[in-house]
Amino acid sequence: MKKRLMSLMLVVGLVATTVLSGCSGASKSSVTNKDEINVCLGSEPQTLDPALNSAVDSGTVLAHLFSGLAKWEQDDSGKAVLVADAAEELVDGVENADGTVTYTYTLKDGLTWSDGVAVTAKDFEFAWNRAASVALAADYGYMFDVIDGYDEVWADDATGSEKLNVKATDDKTLVVTLSNAVPYWNELLAFPCYYPVREDVVANESWATDPSTYVSNGAYTLTDWSHNSLITVTKNDNYVDASEVTMKTINFYLSDDANNQLTNFQNGSWQLIDDVPTNEIENLKTNYADEFVVAGQLGTYYVCWNINEELLPSTSTLTGTEKTEAEAEIRNAFSLLLDRNYVVEGIAQGGQVPASSFVAMGITEADGSEFYENAGDSDSYDGYFDTSADAYADNCTAAVETLKKYYTYDESTKKFTDVPTLTYLYNTSEGHKAIGEYVQSTLANYGVNIQLENQEWATFLTTRKSGDYSIARNGWLADYNDPITFLDMWTTASGNNDVQFGKGDNADVKAYSLDLTSYGYDLNVTNGTWAETYDKLISIIKSCTDDTVRYELMHKAEDMLMSTGCITPLYFYTDLYMVDDSVEGFFSTPLGFKYFMYVTYAD
Repeated sequence: MKKRLMSLMLVVGLVATTVLSGCSGASKSSVTNKDEINVCLGSEPQTLDPALNSAVDSGTVLAHLFSGLAKWEQDDSGKAVLVADAAEELVDGVENADGTVTYTYTLKDGLTWSDGVAVTAKDFEFAWNRAASVALAADYGYMFDVIDGYDEVWADDATGSEKLNVKATDDKTLVVTLSNAVPYWNELLAFPCYYPVREDVVANESWATDPSTYVSNGAYTLTDWSHNSLITVTKNDNYVDASEVTMKTINFYLSDDANNQLTNFQNGSWQLIDDVPTNEIENLKTNYADEFVVAGQLGTYYVCWNINEELLPSTSTLTGTEKTEAEAEIRNAFSLLLDRNYVVEGIAQGGQVPASSFVAMGITEADGSEFYENAGDSDSYDGYFDTSADAYADNCTAAVETLKKYYTYDESTKKFTDVPTLTYLYNTSEGHKAIGEYVQSTLANYGVNIQLENQEWATFLTTRKSGDYSIARNGWLADYNDPITFLDMWTTASGNNDVQFGKGDNADVKAYSLDLTSYGYDLNVTNGTWAETYDKLISIIKSCTDDTVRYELMHKAEDMLMSTGCITPLYFYTDLYMVDDSVEGFFSTPLGFKYFMYVTYAD
């Protein structure tokens, strides 16, 4: 899921973070109304439609407004666990003779929408088909590809009448059939795009922009949305588990100004903020030791390159496959020029780990080992290049030698003279700006002119998604604890494919090869398109039920992804935020979501 803020510890398992009362920073007496909590997760969300949302902060708001079949809670040990929500229980699937797997869910009694209408299994059937539909073209539509019938919905000859194999057999019973066994199925059920919506409500295309038309089925209702200022949600007394919800009102203040957030935290106005100025981090570690939190998170901060951006000098005569391979070499060379240790120690300063792969630290193999430790083919370091401080000088030397193949190099100035001017796009944040400035100044040392462009969050997402950029900052948090959540987003049709793999000019480029015959698959492509190789590989991975083979194929997918140079990982995320020391019952998960419904204040 898209990560908005500059988050700053390793994730060893899916462990939630609970904040207990302490004795530093803001005073407990600063909280005058204990029936509400004031928090700031970021600026104006792009959408509060659960099918269209792709950001973590607005996903947190949605988790309070909607009730899916499953939800995340925290057990007594502090671990984040999946439990039934709208469903009576999370059932085991039944494998059918053809290899498909069928799940039958029974909804709890007494489920209602915020307008008093009963929630039915038909609402889930409708919502899932809507979210997966070609017509909606949601960023996360591909997350339903594990359900039988999805391929028919998206087939080239589809008529629009095709549906997922999801059936409401009565008001309380939902039967869903998967194409094959999926190890992370229960986690999908807790994800926002799997939340129900009601057909008559969403028929109004602007339903999710105004509290007067917003209908949800969760622990809270949307009672106010002062755009670019404040979103207020209020406890839904008709929620089936309302007796467990302790906080009556949550005010989600909207700001992307880290200094503003810190000021409001320090004066007691806001009890949680999800960003702080980077130049204050060392001070906060000392003076707010009990309120400044650095928690585990499954994610990667990276730079993405538009694969259709021209990188070669105007004098180059390379075309076709040769051009594609040259630009991949160039992007990988630029990546080696970036000092990730400086980025985490001199800019971010929050315990992040330099990254040399895209699949994040904390994502595990079938045997429990770390996926990233097995990435790449080196015996001397993890991943696709050496991020150690001692290797940086050699990385730069190797990068320059590669770039000399394509650009004119002035030996007297030690700079290239004909690299096209590029633009680095980032969303408003002091941290993102600082990293952009570092990229700009570092590449300038080699004669590369990088211009910086800042956009507010919603505009930034649209620009990046449309491919109207050269280079852009990016971040991805796992949607569930499986490597595929970092890999399936790069298929041609994925709404999260900001790199534009298989789109535009790249759609017809035949520069990718893949041989899976040694795994028993009839797929051996030389110089094929992205759709003929990577897309096919992801499809095979999702249908594979042999864990050993599945993980080997996922490493092949990351090999393909990293070979393009379009993904420049900088560091593995940690989650940095501040929470008032009087707050009890709050928790977060390494997937990025934060939960306030069980909050109370210490006396």
